Amino acid sequence: MAALRAGGKRALAEALALIERAGGEAEVAALIDEAFLAPRAHVIGFTGPPGVGKSTLIDALVRSWRASGVTVGVIAVDPSSQITRGALLGDRIRMRTDPEDQGVFVRSLASRGRLGGLSELAFPAVVLMRAIYDRVVVETVGVGQSEAEISAVADSVVLCVQPGSGDSLQFMKAGIMEIPDIAVVTKSDMGPPARRALADLKGALGLASGGGEVAALMLSVPKGEGLAELAAALDARFAAGGEADWTTRRHAQAESWLRTSLLHRFGEEGVAAAGAAARLAPGAAPFGLRQALADRLRVIYQG
Repeated sequence: MAALRAGGKRALAEALALIERAGGEAEVAALIDEAFLAPRAHVIGFTGPPGVGKSTLIDALVRSWRASGVTVGVIAVDPSSQITRGALLGDRIRMRTDPEDQGVFVRSLASRGRLGGLSELAFPAVVLMRAIYDRVVVETVGVGQSEAEISAVADSVVLCVQPGSGDSLQFMKAGIMEIPDIAVVTKSDMGPPARRALADLKGALGLASGGGEVAALMLSVPKGEGLAELAAALDARFAAGGEADWTTRRHAQAESWLRTSLLHRFGEEGVAAAGAAARLAPGAAPFGLRQALADRLRVIYQG
């Protein structure tokens, strides 16, 4: 990891390309396992419908963090074409980062048709980047209620909604309303519609969380309103969690990723065949174990 950190953005880009190209190789799995055991970043997921302003908000937060000397990695997941499997990767265009700034790195990933708002590569990419940066931001595709998968990679989830979008009834549905740790109404400069959206959002959060506390804020990126409050709320949440809490959460995420990865490759029968071996021991990393189990299952199914 020391060499990767010292290598800057070029080294990280090469490592991510290697994961995409040869993620199943033992050397690659060992690299990601090493990163998994050395986390340093607060991983923040942003979700919400298309057009709500997620990329614009992330861009503003990144510039604010960089002005304070905070290093940031960004993973932006874009929807893929059902025909070509390619993606426009437009989120990267909307983030105005300095190519010469070694303290910020933006990587776009194509969803390749995967549901849940993320790419299959998102978890290993997050693990690698959170061992390097102070903050890692993950922006989902933006397809609405199916985006609950973001909670499987992020420490904190920010749900973005906008005024006048007709979402008040959608707020009352489960799924997406059960996952945010902080919710924001974008475009607060719209006035009364923004205040109504905030009231609807607070009501829906109260129902979905069973009375639990989920912060709900309004902000306007063009006016610079609410950005400092959102950043402060995120910092306070991470500080309040404590190392033991985050270790437990990340272990559960890793175990979930391990099972899901085996499920996608070998189906329910493969997961059943792996049995208790697919349980991740406390303090262990999942990537080498996933490779060992995959090798074992291939022998079973090919034999």
